[in-house]
Amino acid sequence: MALNPNKELKLYYSIGEVAEMLGVSETLLRYWEKEFPTITPKKSGRNIRQYSQEDIEQVRLIHHLVKVKGMKLAAARKALRNSKGEVERNMEIVGRLQAVREELMQIKKELDGLV
Repeated sequence: MALNPNKELKLYYSIGEVAEMLGVSETLLRYWEKEFPTITPKKSGRNIRQYSQEDIEQVRLIHHLVKVKGMKLAAARKALRNSKGEVERNMEIVGRLQAVREELMQIKKELDGLV
C-alpha cells in the first residue's frame, strides 16, 4: 500500500486521496479519526482535512490491524499503545511477502506460457 510512485510526494493529502490509497471510504477515515486520537489531520479554514505523511502512516497501521488482521477497535488501540514498533515491522513483513507472492505469480504465469 505504498504511495503512488508515479506521483511526487506532497506535504498534505486530502481525505479522498488517503481513502483511495487504502481502499476504504472517507466515512471510515472520519470514524477512525474519532476512535484513534493518534490520527490528527490538519483542518483548513473550511474544515477540510489535510493528512500529513505521519497521519497517513498512523492510518496505515490502523488499517493493517483492523482490516488485515481483523482486530476489534479496542484491541487495535491497545496494540498501538503497547507495541507500535512491532506493528510497523509486521506491516513491513506483510508488504514484502505480498510483493514476493506477486513476483512468484508472474513467474508462474510466464512459465505456463512456455508450456
